[in-house]
Parts: sequence; structure tokens; C-alpha cells
Amino acid sequence: MSGTFVGMPAFPKAAHEAVHDDTLRGNLRHATHTIRDKRARAVDELADFALLREAGKQIKDHTLRHLDRYLVQLEESVTAAGGTVHWAADADEANRIVADLVKATGQSEVVKVKSMATQEIGLNEALEAEGIAAYETDLAELIVQLGHDRPSHILVPAIHRNRGEIRDIFAREMGSWGRPAPDGLADSPAELAEAARLHLREKFLRAKVGISGANFMVAETGTLVVLESEGNGRMCLTLPETLISVVGIEKIVPTWRDLEVFLQTLPRSSTAERMNPYTTTWTGTTDGDGPTTFHLVLLDNGRTDTLADTVGRQALRCIRCSACLNVCPVYERAGGHAYGSVYPGPIGAILSPQLRGTASEIDASLPYASSLCGACYDVCPVAIDIPEVLVHLRERVVQGGEVTSGGAKVRLKPAKGHAAERAAMRAAGWAFARPAALRAGQRFASRTRRLHPRKLPGPGKAWSASRELPKVPAESFRDWWQRTNGGTTGKSPNSGTSGKGGAAK
Repeated sequence: MSGTFVGMPAFPKAAHEAVHDDTLRGNLRHATHTIRDKRARAVDELADFALLREAGKQIKDHTLRHLDRYLVQLEESVTAAGGTVHWAADADEANRIVADLVKATGQSEVVKVKSMATQEIGLNEALEAEGIAAYETDLAELIVQLGHDRPSHILVPAIHRNRGEIRDIFAREMGSWGRPAPDGLADSPAELAEAARLHLREKFLRAKVGISGANFMVAETGTLVVLESEGNGRMCLTLPETLISVVGIEKIVPTWRDLEVFLQTLPRSSTAERMNPYTTTWTGTTDGDGPTTFHLVLLDNGRTDTLADTVGRQALRCIRCSACLNVCPVYERAGGHAYGSVYPGPIGAILSPQLRGTASEIDASLPYASSLCGACYDVCPVAIDIPEVLVHLRERVVQGGEVTSGGAKVRLKPAKGHAAERAAMRAAGWAFARPAALRAGQRFASRTRRLHPRKLPGPGKAWSASRELPKVPAESFRDWWQRTNGGTTGKSPNSGTSGKGGAAK
């Protein structure tokens, strides 16, 4: 299996295959229910969590409104602290910058701490093409890499694997990547963790170049912040001589005081901890302490286009906690691979189509990968209204319209495969604009209601396969209102009772 998502089928097909994998569904159900229950208890401990949530939303919105100013401030701060800032408009430019920086050191291998930005741009594959080996050091990322797999969860990329599968991967693959797994390796968490620790330690100690992402960047000091649980991040960030950080431009916060809010909400929302075990901050370079060379690659890759969308831009508030995944009934059954992106689940369903556009079949299908139940919005620590953005993107897919792409306004054509939906919407728009036609249509539907099928034929068959069509009442509300003078004189044709409250529904 490729490490990238290129060539994946659209969500409906991928999800259809995933829901028939009993092992996958069992692994996901156990893991997501465990995490969501722990998160609920951790959040309930804070009486002011709702205020922190609102504060996080306000900070993110303020920062996005003034992103140009804060990015310039960040560049000045990083440069003053001894770092070098690079700007990457897209994935190709970012990969080229990082590959050139690694080659300039004379090294042919790097260690990495978990970074979704580098997964988003396919950095590992780009480095491999340049003859550079990139070793993932996060335990879950290591499992994914050794298994020639793809990540399926933001926080727990190997959530689709159980312990037996992980043991088999370690026993089979570790020897070809470095130190082999111990003989007779069992599937207990302690033995698996020890095998990974021994395998990774030799790479930490010989690596000259580290590559990271960052959870946050503080503009006022040029400080980058990584929150993690295993200590591998701190090893990557402090032991190599050269550190290269690839970070999306939306990860910025103006001040340390702003960071305080997210240091309370992120751990509780992601790992259900009051504080994560390791919080590492670094500001440029310091003689005799940590890397002697620091490069920051600021990644756009569709983010300024997303910022131009007044509804969809709220997706850029995301702090990658993954709380929305763990409560999503669709993710729980379909798994992360079905989303065809490094960003799975509800946040992926709104973020990926905005970063990549909706031209491809898979990106056009993602806004429909949701039941719109709203559970994702309820748990989001920065109050992203994911259902609102999903509906907004569905409208874009079906109707097309003007969007920002590559910094320019373009007119998007409607996606293929939604002809019946567009025809239905046009017919509804035509009828609602003509009261006489609407009235006639309602009366005709009432007269023929006993002949209506319970399932739709033709293009509507798939829609009604999992739904029952609502029953048409014997009388429309409009007719009832006129007949009863607003419900004061008439009788309901359904109940036979008179007066107010006996209206047809």
C-alpha cells in the first residue's frame, strides 16, 4: 500500500468496503468509545471549559483576520532568534525546500516527529525520490510506516490496528528498517513499546537532521510548540544538529497569553489528559543547547484560498485534537482511510475539499460523508460549526459558483453526478416563486397521497434506500389556514376536532 492517498476511490465506495471489515469496525468502536468517554470526564473537570472554548474561537478568528500581520511578525521573531524562514506556496515547493536543506547537510536520512503538514504534502515520498530516508518516530506513525500503511486518525494514526497486528508488523518489518524486533515478541503493550523504543533509539542517536511540525507558533517571540506523549518529539527536536519545521500558516497565535488557552483545551480534547506529558518549545538556536541550525518552512498549500471563504474559513481554527472523529458515527463505521486524506473524519470532510478543491471525485464526495448530527460541533474545543460548512460545501459541489483558487477568483462548474439533485432544486425554486403553482402542486399531492410509493424510483432510489418518505397530509397548511381562518373556526380533516390545535400537520 502506498503511503499517500493518491488514487483512492471516492468516499461512498471506500466506505462501502470498510463497513464490511469486521476487524476494522471492532478496533474503531473500542478505541473511539474509550477515548470519547475519557475526554468527556476530563472536560467536565473544568467548570469554565465553555469559556475557554469561546476564548479559543475568538483568538483563532482574530488571528486569521490579521494573519498577514502576524506572519510577518513571526518571521521577524524567528530570524532575530537565529532561525531561517522559508515560504512555500504549495506541496511541491515545500518538498523541494526541505530536500535541498537536507542535501545541504550532506545527510541521507532524517528522523521525524509527528507532523500532519508533512503527511499532507507527501514529504516522505518526496525525500525518498531524492535518496533520503525519513524515519517516523511517533509510535503510531512507526506502525503505519513499517506496515506500508496509511494513517487513519489524527491523534492515533494506527487506530485501525489491534495489538496482534502490530506485533506481526514489528516482527516482520523492523529488521529491514534497522534493529529487528526481539525474538518471541508478545503483543502486550509493554513489550511492543520496548521493541519500538530499542528500534528508535539507534536512529535518534545517529541522526543529524530532524524534521518536525508544530502545534502552535507564537508570533511575539518566534517560538514553536509541540505537544506529545511519548518523548520522541523532544528527542527529535533536541538531538539533531539541524532542525527543519514544516508548519501550516494557520498554526500561529499572537502571544504566549493566547497559548495558555490552548494548552488547557487541546490535551483534554485529544488525549483526555489535564496536561500532556511532553510540551517542547524552541525559539531559534542557542549555543550549546539543541540544534545549531533551524529552518522554518511556512506552508500555504490552499490555506489562503480557504481563508477567502467567509463560511469555510472556520476550518482553519482546527487545533488537530481529533475530538470530532471520536464522536462521529460515520467515522466509527467507515474508518479514516475512506476519507482519502491525511485529515479524516468530520474535520477532514471540510478541510480537505477546501485545501485541495472539489474538482476530483473523492473531494466532491467528502462533504456528504456525514449524517449532520452535530456531535462534532458539540465537542470541538474551538467551536467549528462543521455541519454548517458541510452544507456550504455541498452547495458548492452541486451548484458550483465563484471560489478562490491559487489566489484568484474562478468560477467552479457543478460536480458530475448531481444532475437529479440540481433538477429537484431548480423545480423547487420555480414552484416557491409561483404561489399558484405551489398551491396546485400541494393539492395534487394531497389527492394522490395513497398512490405515493414508499421508495423513490430512478435517481432517487439511493436516497430513499435508507429513509422512509414522509407521508403527505390530507390538507396542506396553506389550505387549512384559509379554511379555518387561522385555526379559529375550522375542523381538522385528520382528527375531526374543532378549533385551534386541530390543524393538519
